[in-house]
Amino acid sequence: MAKSSLLRLQNSWSMQVRVVHALMIRELITRFGRENIGFLWIMAEPLLFAGLVGLLWHFTHGSTEHGVGVIAFVATGYIPITLFRHGVSRSVAVFTANQSLLYHRQVKTVDFILARFIIEVLGGMMAYLFMAVVLIGFGQFPIPSDIGLLIAGWLLYSVFCFSLCLIIAPLSEMSETMEKFIPVITYIMIPFSGLFYMVSWLTPDAQAVLLFSPFVNCMEMMRKGIWGDQVTAYYNIWNPIVCSTVAILMGLILCRRVRRTLTVE
Repeated sequence: MAKSSLLRLQNSWSMQVRVVHALMIRELITRFGRENIGFLWIMAEPLLFAGLVGLLWHFTHGSTEHGVGVIAFVATGYIPITLFRHGVSRSVAVFTANQSLLYHRQVKTVDFILARFIIEVLGGMMAYLFMAVVLIGFGQFPIPSDIGLLIAGWLLYSVFCFSLCLIIAPLSEMSETMEKFIPVITYIMIPFSGLFYMVSWLTPDAQAVLLFSPFVNCMEMMRKGIWGDQVTAYYNIWNPIVCSTVAILMGLILCRRVRRTLTVE
């Protein structure tokens, strides 16, 4: 009995992996086509954005800020924030764009969100790695002090972003006005993202408020993993874990509710 259940679980898992993989290929071809650099644009977009802003800060703020390199500091903030913004924007109306595929019973609504988000995560990871290698070569980026902490921060940041996508995707189906508010929401959260600062640079009152943000906690982890003892980082690993868990549960409930209203053609 137990072996039979385990076998069914393995088959179901394999099926969903194949479904998400197929949806990712479909999404990549639809978005980037087969010409030019194709899917490499998922890396080029955040890389160009972070690189240009980093150079701008270098010329306006100087080469260092609080003892850390400005270009590296800005780049390590903008690549994660680009992941959030792209992930959220790709989640809007994702069900409407793909609802015809629900004709296949193996395809679930969550698969659409997951496929698009994995593409954004892979693009962000490649951009992060490429940027770090290039800047290390020019002496503008330190050898990471704690790779494990850096990866943990990135993974928790990604999971929290995905949990928000799970909520935004069904809400955008329930209300057409959601699409109009998405750009506003992404800009409002920038001060609470840890992009331009580290918590130790702020006043105690500001620190107490910003440490409620999962984005800030994850960003502090990543930067501590990069600069180590050169910076003072404040973070609570349970903050993004708990917030992500709650948001994922809410998102799954909303996705299930919206699935009943979708018309499969």
